Amino acid sequence: MNLEEYFARTGYKGSTEKQDLETLTDIFQHHIRAVPFENLSIHCGEKITLELEHVYNKIVRRKRGGWCMENNQLLGWVLKGLGYRTSFLGAHVFNPHQNAFATLVTHLVVKVVIDGKAYIVDGGFGVSYQMWQPMELVSGKDQPQGPGVFRFTEINGVWYLEKMRRKQYIPNQSFSHSDLLEKKECRKVYMFDLEPRTVEDFSFQCTYLQTSPDSLFTKKSICTLQTTDGFRALIGWTLTETMYNYKENMDLVEFVTLEDEEVEKTLKEKFNITLERKLVPINVKGSYTI
Repeated sequence: MNLEEYFARTGYKGSTEKQDLETLTDIFQHHIRAVPFENLSIHCGEKITLELEHVYNKIVRRKRGGWCMENNQLLGWVLKGLGYRTSFLGAHVFNPHQNAFATLVTHLVVKVVIDGKAYIVDGGFGVSYQMWQPMELVSGKDQPQGPGVFRFTEINGVWYLEKMRRKQYIPNQSFSHSDLLEKKECRKVYMFDLEPRTVEDFSFQCTYLQTSPDSLFTKKSICTLQTTDGFRALIGWTLTETMYNYKENMDLVEFVTLEDEEVEKTLKEKFNITLERKLVPINVKGSYTI
């Protein structure tokens, strides 16, 4: 495992000497635009493990993506190797269909401290809730980014992340009421505290999320990748391509339903993913919005 091979994977060619916010942002953006957020292993008979070397081989050498415990663990390793002060935190993800936060801590994020200021770096959420820049850990401050306006709010030591989105234009009106579309303009994303975590703290969750019939990740095959002006997502057979702010305060959201034989070709062309085993797409309705 080496940093040069990782940077070749993400296409980053900038400085590795400075531990500043500008460098961190550049490294982070190259990661989210090269490495998909995806759970395809679950739906093609592979087991997801959290051993760092396995994660590195999967993402860097096999050119796959991963979920938060893989993407953010790898990002944390990279940043620590470059000299950044990093730690892992654990979050409870908000479920919009239940209007509640998950009881399990299932989401791993990276905290980075630069010149005494703390930032959250999260390269493992995907779709429109994927931040494009490290977020300063400060309560009540709007932090506008490409995807929309993010904000942290701290209450009694618990931090809440929410996102305000733009209006949406959907040319294919047959999808205008899709359960994949987020209807609220302001959405809670997750909550967390500042207790440092280890990757081992997520071992139970890693098994549960890929085996339980109640898990979102067993109900949907998901692959999503950020672009320079939006994101792409393949959920089951539904391909979504979103362009942020294509008109003033409006995002363009385009949907298409793929045939079985188009899925693997689309993964290669749109996400640069080639699977070693046969994917069985799935999209049980509910519990996931873009």
